[in-house]
Amino acid sequence: MKEINEYINEINLLSKDDYDKSFNLASKCSKLLHEHKDLARIILIYILNNWSNIHINTKKIWIDLVETMGFYPYIKKNEFDIQLDSLSDKIRYNTFASHYIDNIYLHLEQKKILKYLFSENNLILSAPTSFGKSLLIEEIIASEKYKNIIIIQPTLALLDETRRKLKKYKSRYKIIVNTKQIPSNTKGNLFLLTAERVLEYELYKNIDFLIIDEFYKFSNKRNDSRADILNNAFIKIMYSFHPKFYMLGPNIDNISSGFAEKFNAIFYKTKYSLVECKVINKYEEFTEKTTDGEKESKLFELLYTLKNEQTLIYCSSPEKTRRLAKKFYKYLLSKKYNKETNIPLVEWINKNINDNWILSKELTLGIGLHSAALQKHISTSIINYFNEGKISYIFCTSTIIEGVNTSAKNIIFFDNHRGTNKIDYFDYSNIKGRSGRLMQHYIGNLYNFVPIPKKENIMVDIPFFEQNKETLSDEILINIPKKDVRKENKERYENLYKYDPDLMNIIKKNGVNIQCQHSIYNTLLHDLKTDKKNNIIWKQQPNWNQKLYILELAFNHSLIKKSHIVLSPKQLCLFLDKYEQQGDGLKNLIQACINIENTKNKKNKNQDELIDTAIGNAFNLIRQYFQYQVPKAFQVIDSLQNYINKCNNQESGSYSYYIQKLEGDFIRENLIILLEYGIPKETIKKIEKYIPNDIYDDEVVTFIQNNKNILYKVLMEYEKECLEYSI
Repeated sequence: MKEINEYINEINLLSKDDYDKSFNLASKCSKLLHEHKDLARIILIYILNNWSNIHINTKKIWIDLVETMGFYPYIKKNEFDIQLDSLSDKIRYNTFASHYIDNIYLHLEQKKILKYLFSENNLILSAPTSFGKSLLIEEIIASEKYKNIIIIQPTLALLDETRRKLKKYKSRYKIIVNTKQIPSNTKGNLFLLTAERVLEYELYKNIDFLIIDEFYKFSNKRNDSRADILNNAFIKIMYSFHPKFYMLGPNIDNISSGFAEKFNAIFYKTKYSLVECKVINKYEEFTEKTTDGEKESKLFELLYTLKNEQTLIYCSSPEKTRRLAKKFYKYLLSKKYNKETNIPLVEWINKNINDNWILSKELTLGIGLHSAALQKHISTSIINYFNEGKISYIFCTSTIIEGVNTSAKNIIFFDNHRGTNKIDYFDYSNIKGRSGRLMQHYIGNLYNFVPIPKKENIMVDIPFFEQNKETLSDEILINIPKKDVRKENKERYENLYKYDPDLMNIIKKNGVNIQCQHSIYNTLLHDLKTDKKNNIIWKQQPNWNQKLYILELAFNHSLIKKSHIVLSPKQLCLFLDKYEQQGDGLKNLIQACINIENTKNKKNKNQDELIDTAIGNAFNLIRQYFQYQVPKAFQVIDSLQNYINKCNNQESGSYSYYIQKLEGDFIRENLIILLEYGIPKETIKKIEKYIPNDIYDDEVVTFIQNNKNILYKVLMEYEKECLEYSI
C-alpha cells in the first residue's frame, strides 16, 4: 500500500510544465506493466484523473500505456484528447468495439470474458462492482444468439432497472416481469424475475440461457432467508431445460469445490477495474471518549464540504437513515444552505402521502433516503435525482449494495452493522465498490467512520450441490432429483416423500417451510370437519371472519411473522381493511399508523417524528405484508385446502381472485404491468378510465405513449416524469 501511495503522491505533484517527472513516471509504469499489472492499472487511472497536468510531450507515451492496459472505453470516452496514431493501434482498438451494441467499446477483461460467454462453457464471474458486468448481460441479449433467457436478480428495483436498460430490444424480445404474462411465440422472451417468481411461473418456453446476478445469495451461511429459494430456482431451470448460464457477483474468492466441473463452468475471478477507490479513515480521528453526537457533527461538517459532489451515507437501518437525514437537514438550515432545484416528487408527496412528511422538506435541500422501507417508485426517483445532480446526498441502507447504479463520487461508511448483524468484509467491499462510477469518475472516495472489518476470503457454498447436512434445508433437499441425492441424505429424503406424491408436489411448488405446511395441512383436515369450514371454503372477496381465520392460521404456523408493526393477526386484518377501502387506501393506512403512534407515544416525540415513523411503518406494511407475506400465505393455504377437498370429493374454496387483488395492489388486472414498471398506484388510478380493459402488456404501454395528450392532462408533473422514465 505504501508503494501505491508513493506513486499517487508523485502523480498529484505532476505539472504540465515538468517533462522529466512525467517521463520518468511513465518509464516506471511501463516496467510495472510486466512486473505488477494491478499497480500499473491504478497508476494509469490516477494519470487519467490528472490528465490536464500531464506534460503534452509525454502524453503519447501515456496513451500507449493506457492502450496496452486495455482501457478502451476511456479511449473512446476521451477520443479528442486520447488519439491513437499507428495503424496497428487503431486496428487493435477496433477489435474491442462491441459487435452488437453501437458506440460501445469493451475493456481488456470484458473482451476476454465475452469469449467465455460465447464458448461452450458456462461462466461464473467474480469481478469488482465497477467492472461492467451488466454490460456483458446486454451483449448476450443484443447478440440474439439465445431465444428464451431468464435473468434472476435479488430485488424488484434492480430488475426494473435492468428492464429499462433492455427495453430497447423489445422488438426482438417480449419482456416478462410477472407471473401472469404469456410468452411470445413469434419472438424471443426475456424473463426478468426474482427467484420467488421463477418458482411460481409456469408458462416457460424452452430456456436457452440463465443469468443469475449476485450469485453469492446461493449461500446459506450468509443469513439470507431467500437462499433456499435461489437454490430451488436454479434446480428448476437447470434440470428442466439444461440452459447455458452466466453467474455474476463481486469480490468472491471461490465457490463449492466441484460445482464448476459438474456444470461445465469456468470460475473466473478478476480485480480489474477502470475505477479506483481512495480510502480515508476518519475513525482514526476519534477516541474512546468521542460521543455519537460528536461523530455526527464530524459527519455533517464533511458532508457540507462535499456539497458539490454526490455522496452516499451508509447507515445500519431505515430508522437510522431517517434520523440522520433529519438532523442533517436542520444542520443545513443552520448554515442557511439553499439548493435551487426542481423536485416534482415533493409536490406529489404533499398531496398523496402527507404534507408534514419531513422527506419532502429534505428533498428541497438536496437530501434523499434509500431503503427497503420506501415505495419502489420513490426510491427509483430519488436515485434518478441523485444521478442527475438534483440532490447531493442519500442516506441509505444495504439496499445500495444490491446493484442499484448510482453516480456517487463519495461513500461514507458510517455504521458497521446491517440491521443487528455486524458488517463483514464482503459487505464492506460491496459498499466500497459503490464509490465512483465507470465512465463518470476515475477516482471514488470512501470515508470510513468506523473501523474496517477484518479481511477474509469469501467462499460461496451452494447447498443443493454440497448437500452438507448443516446448510442443506429440507426445502432444498425435497427439490433435488432423486438420482442426485447423496447417500448420507437418502433416508432424510425418503422421509420427506412419505406423503402422497400429489401433496408433495404442491408443497414443493409452494416453496416455504415443509414442516409448517404439514402442520397447516393437519389443521385444515381437522377444521374442515367443524363449524370453521365456512372460513376455509370461500371464493372471491373474503369477509372479516374468513380473512381473520387465514391470517391466524398463517401466524400460528409462521407463514406470517410478527414485527414491531404487526403484533397480531387481528391488527393485520384491521390494517388490511383500511388499505382495501376505495379511494385513499394509502392515506387511510398512514392515518391508522399515526393513530397508533400517538397512542403509544411515551417518549414525547413531536408530531413530525410521529408522522415520519408512521409513514415508514405504513410502507413496511405494504411491502412486507400486503405485497408478499399475506398473498403468499393465502396462496399456500389455498393450495392445501384445494387438495384436501378434492381428495374428499368436496367443493373447495378459491382464493385466487383475492390473492391477485393483493399482489396487484387492487389495480385493474390489465394495468398491473404498470405497477411492475414503477408507476405509482395513484397515477394508474387516475388514467385507468381512459385505457381499454382488453389490452395487455406492451399494448398498454403503446396506448399510453400514443395518447399522452389526453392522459397527461390529468397528471401531476411527477406522474408524467414517472411515465416518461419508466415506459
